[in-house]
Amino acid sequence: MSAVVQSHSPAPGRLALAVGDPERVLVFGAGTPVTLGAFLAHARALAATLPDARHVVHLAEDRHRFLLGFCAAALRGQVALLPPSGAPGTVAEILAQHAGSGAYRLEPADMPLVADAGEASPACVEAAALAAIGYTSGSTGRPQAHAKSWAAFAAGTAQNLAALQDLWGAAQPQIVATVPPQHMYGMELSVLLPLLGGAAVHAGRPLLPADVARALQQAQAPRLLVTTPVHLRALLQSGVELPPLAGIVSATAPLSQELAAEAEARYRTEVREVFGSTETCVFARRRTAQEASWTLLPGVRLVPQPDGTLVHAPHLPAPVALADLVELEADGRFRLCGRQSDLLEIAGKRASLGDLTRRLLAVPGVEDGVVLQLAPDHAGGVGRIAALVVAPGMSAVDVVDALRGSVDPVFLPRRLRLLDRLPRNETGKLRRDALLALLDGPAQAHSSAMPERGRDAP
Repeated sequence: MSAVVQSHSPAPGRLALAVGDPERVLVFGAGTPVTLGAFLAHARALAATLPDARHVVHLAEDRHRFLLGFCAAALRGQVALLPPSGAPGTVAEILAQHAGSGAYRLEPADMPLVADAGEASPACVEAAALAAIGYTSGSTGRPQAHAKSWAAFAAGTAQNLAALQDLWGAAQPQIVATVPPQHMYGMELSVLLPLLGGAAVHAGRPLLPADVARALQQAQAPRLLVTTPVHLRALLQSGVELPPLAGIVSATAPLSQELAAEAEARYRTEVREVFGSTETCVFARRRTAQEASWTLLPGVRLVPQPDGTLVHAPHLPAPVALADLVELEADGRFRLCGRQSDLLEIAGKRASLGDLTRRLLAVPGVEDGVVLQLAPDHAGGVGRIAALVVAPGMSAVDVVDALRGSVDPVFLPRRLRLLDRLPRNETGKLRRDALLALLDGPAQAHSSAMPERGRDAP
């Protein structure tokens, strides 16, 4: 794409903080479009006002202010801390971990948006320097930190262009993202792709279907929607109309073939799912409506392990071990087989929590749900299968009866609670401790009324 052409050559060992013509649009959707040149001038002005520190926690959710704070801090040589949530306790814990080397929090109010900040010279960063520290969601335990250099971010952006650029061709894509920029998927596709890949991005972070549609109307073609299965399902259920799209990108949770096919038919575009993690960033893609297998990005190699997979990639300084189990195919693609912790064996029969959840979501009337295995009641025992379900108008018995046609009886939920909503975080993920609290605790204010037998369905 023409916007990727750099207007200057960084010195050896340095990289451009943002690439392209200074007159290209970087941010749109909040009044007058913001050009790259005006943005960099504003970032330099803000950088001069920031405190001296080694680390900074970025708390802005709207894309314009996040980009501004991220780039201003980078110009000061500060490392971005990307909390898995904005909860005060989580932020305080991350700040405490970096207190010795100096850390502060950058709030949206600290970044007033100005119409004209003057001219800016090209901005560069050290390629080997740390750019950010991302954190896993903590869905199965305590969030884990993973550091990323600017060189890794630049290489990863090139990989994402290889995975997606054929959706929009030579024109500049305009991105609308429903995911937070602090999440690594949000960082890659709504922060780095605009900075290092020449795209433009919507200033806000729309969540409700009507807001997403409005943001896409503010974009110019080719439009790219960056979202999650949870948000995509909500869009489809709302019936909202969307303008023509170059593509929809999904990640953060498994996307079912049925949901992808429905979205492609409704919005007359391609839904492309990308696969990665905080540890690895994106390293594979597929068109989920038509493919079960994943295509590796250039230079990526997988090595199956007994308890997971080792990922080798150009944007990774060293191989990374993931808990995901894969099956390599003769043509170089691979299939996901779940995680060791998700595999079930009861009464000599096998299943996976992922497949059981998929079958639960396929039940007519079920809007959301998750299947999990509880800890055994005693040593050597087998944990019972449980489920949390959003299914207005249905009883727990109705849900279990509907599952009998596609699920072996030994894997039917023995405990099932109906709720008005699941406790999903900003990217649609569910923490196991939150799910167990809903199953084991007293009835919640947002729990649906249900007969007593529905709490432990037969």
